Amino acid sequence: MTVTSNLSEFQGKRVEIFNPETGIVNPETVVYRISTDYDEPADAFSNKVDAFANDPRAGEVKELIIGMFSADSSTDSSSVIQKLVEHHSKLPQLTHLFIGDMTYEECEISWIQQSDMHPLLSTYTGLEHFQVRGGEGLRFSNLAHANLKTLIVETGGLSTTTLEDILAADLPKLEKLVLWLGSENYGFDSTISNYAPIISGEKFPGLQYLGLMNSEIQDDIAAAVSAAPFTEKLHTLDLSMGALTDKGGEALLHSDHIRKLTFLNLRHHYLSNNMMAKLQGIGVEMNIDEQEAMDEYGPYIEVSE
Repeated sequence: MTVTSNLSEFQGKRVEIFNPETGIVNPETVVYRISTDYDEPADAFSNKVDAFANDPRAGEVKELIIGMFSADSSTDSSSVIQKLVEHHSKLPQLTHLFIGDMTYEECEISWIQQSDMHPLLSTYTGLEHFQVRGGEGLRFSNLAHANLKTLIVETGGLSTTTLEDILAADLPKLEKLVLWLGSENYGFDSTISNYAPIISGEKFPGLQYLGLMNSEIQDDIAAAVSAAPFTEKLHTLDLSMGALTDKGGEALLHSDHIRKLTFLNLRHHYLSNNMMAKLQGIGVEMNIDEQEAMDEYGPYIEVSE
């Protein structure tokens, strides 16, 4: 139900916490995470970003992770965005950025206060991979980016407002889209119809990897993608982390479009043993691990609070 660990690897490189006293040592093999802690001064994070950007080797950095940016959970990420925009000329090679790599001990995913990503994405025009965790206050207003290939949005509840920003975005090179839809208890307020432009391929026709995951409506998603001809153009379909049951499994089982996939991710599900066996026989490589047991309260998604 929560995120329990920080990333240890990002884009094939080891992740290390940035220490201003040590500085940037080996950006070729290490991705640095800039974060603060509860026992540090309020300006510690801002000072660390300054130190990172002013490091002599900052110009070599291609990947960057932003972790916990404030010990006060009511503080949103707007100051983080502003600080990164301020230093954009010192990070000319930055192509991969993740904002919000926090565990539940640092900040529950539903408590992470994000902001509008527009200033950041309009400034870092060379970004190819953008990843963000936390849906509260998250916006992508007027999003247009010529080079972005991967967009990953991890939430405990993805609002229709945020989704509409994404649907309005101009991302001609987008190949991978991952959305954690989350729970209606933490901000999810859409229906499957809201996702029709993505599932049909009307929006982002160049997708090779589509993840509509961590969802309470995973069965509805399974039915929709099973009926969509666009699905067979995908390399990977990711329906993991959600509340998938035999109802959704039945739709996947009888879909010719699903059988054209190279990989299907169903990890963390509520499929019966019988349905699992049937799906494993359709000739598609898949991850069907982590069969969960249904209890009296129904199926749970993997990450919500």
